[in-house]
Amino acid sequence: MFVTKRRVRAAVVAGAMSTALLLTACSGAPATNGGSSASPKTGGPAFIYITSDPIGQNEFLKSGKTGIENVAKQLGGTSKTFESKDDATRSSNLQAAIDEAPAVIVMLGFQFGDVAKDAAAQNPQQKFVLIDTFVEGASDNLYQATFREQEPSYLLGVEAGLLTKANKAGSVVSLDIPLLAKYSEGFAEGAKSVNAGIAIEGPQVIGGDNPFADPARGKEQALAFAATGVDHVFAVGAASNGGIMEAASEKGFFAYGVDANQCPMAPGSVMDGTVKAVDKVVETLVNEIVANKSVNEATKSFGLKEQGMNIVSLTDGAADSKCVVMEHKEVLDKVKQVRDDIVSGKVTVTEPTA
Repeated sequence: MFVTKRRVRAAVVAGAMSTALLLTACSGAPATNGGSSASPKTGGPAFIYITSDPIGQNEFLKSGKTGIENVAKQLGGTSKTFESKDDATRSSNLQAAIDEAPAVIVMLGFQFGDVAKDAAAQNPQQKFVLIDTFVEGASDNLYQATFREQEPSYLLGVEAGLLTKANKAGSVVSLDIPLLAKYSEGFAEGAKSVNAGIAIEGPQVIGGDNPFADPARGKEQALAFAATGVDHVFAVGAASNGGIMEAASEKGFFAYGVDANQCPMAPGSVMDGTVKAVDKVVETLVNEIVANKSVNEATKSFGLKEQGMNIVSLTDGAADSKCVVMEHKEVLDKVKQVRDDIVSGKVTVTEPTA
């Protein structure tokens, strides 16, 4: 039996991009948040973490900051966080980080793809980490790590397939992109694995000018989706998830969150959610780099087995999560077995982007 040791930080607002984004990081200059995690006089290694967007209440980005601070403390070094808000500040923050020549520069978010590849090629002496996306043809000083989001999404789908009354389920996603398809397709595959007759609708796409941080539009699209008769909805809307949870509470369907415990956002209406442990990934990769592991030797993919991903109901503290699935012991028993089967390799969840 696989037993996770991860501790989930319960949060009222969370997700890939959370319900409120703070407007920080002036264009052309790095914005630091929290500064050094250790005394600058330690003489230990320096680490810099660059976000794709302002952190605000974004649990995904917060977790990366926690990871860089933790590993700096472990290694007796220092850390800095540079917050970005657009392409211009991502580029300027990256250049500012390179100018400081730290031991490792960590970038979080698919938005960094090409710029990370170029920076690594132009600065072969600098070690870089790129998390949550992968670019082909990168130089060997760019360490890349992705998540197997389809695995925890599959587990949520198992819950939906067993608990649906309408026999209809689906996902509301920020954009129709391969990364988010790992969530929606994993969810659909899991639901069908236990309920061959379930109809999977959508996914419903939020879209608009700010699809990752538009709760009003998220709610609007979720209400439209609910009108199709779905009663279990996987909310993959980042900061837009707040609106989706409101719609679930108003219309009586069950929602599932992403990246952190979102069950307290709408008690009684949120069934469960995925957990993305970015801090674990940052700590793992930085320690591997410091230990002189090569790109080929370092961990590249994080899922249930590596404890880089999980679901709220299977974490320590789940009893206090306020997730509705905690009321369904028989469903949790099934989900635990499926989790163990995925970890052991008995069950392989389809990788939509492969």
